[in-house]
Amino acid sequence: MLELTDLTVGYGGITALHGISLKVEQGTIVTLIGANGAGKTTTLRAISGLVWAKGGRVTFEGEDITNQPPHKIVARGIAHSPEGRMVFANLTVHENLQMGAYLRSDKANFAKDLDFIFTIFPRLKERLQQTAGTLSGGEQQMLAIGRALMSKPKLLLLDEPSLGIAPLLTKTIFEQIVAINRDLKLTVLLIEQNANLALEISHYGYVLETGRIILQDAAAALRANPKVREAYLGG
Repeated sequence: MLELTDLTVGYGGITALHGISLKVEQGTIVTLIGANGAGKTTTLRAISGLVWAKGGRVTFEGEDITNQPPHKIVARGIAHSPEGRMVFANLTVHENLQMGAYLRSDKANFAKDLDFIFTIFPRLKERLQQTAGTLSGGEQQMLAIGRALMSKPKLLLLDEPSLGIAPLLTKTIFEQIVAINRDLKLTVLLIEQNANLALEISHYGYVLETGRIILQDAAAALRANPKVREAYLGG
């Protein structure tokens, strides 16, 4: 579904990605693991058009989408739930979810899709008219994922869904990522600081180090790899 080929991205004179190549098969959960500053967030931002690729190619469903404007990439079927959640703090939960559906033409299905969001994240229904800025970190993360899902994507980019939230809510959110992948057949490209948890729910993984992919394998094989265990999984 998604392929990056020799993708190079830089900020000013600093190169963040040094010609990385990876594939995401349709219907899978793929995770990128690596230390802070490895280039994980930059990879997702390049896919969704938020940063400019200096070289290489991003291909989605066989079409070159490199450096297309973000709204066109969303319209093609890629939704990005960013690091730090980035909800619209002054808008209500309901208005945030409506914003997720902004580019959709099938407004008739809006209520049905909203019901699905409330099925996986019932707390959002309880907070429907509450402003997003007053939600807890975990609730904002649920809202960020729900907002992304309201665009009816084919591919969901998830950046650090557990960052700054309680372990119990992290467990809930990861259970729902698995459910979304299974029930909606939605493809997921995931970045997660908790590498063990990310590999546990993923089909395949890539290890990124200083802007280069140094290792790739089935997620179970990466979890069993002694070098990966020592560097990223706590031994």
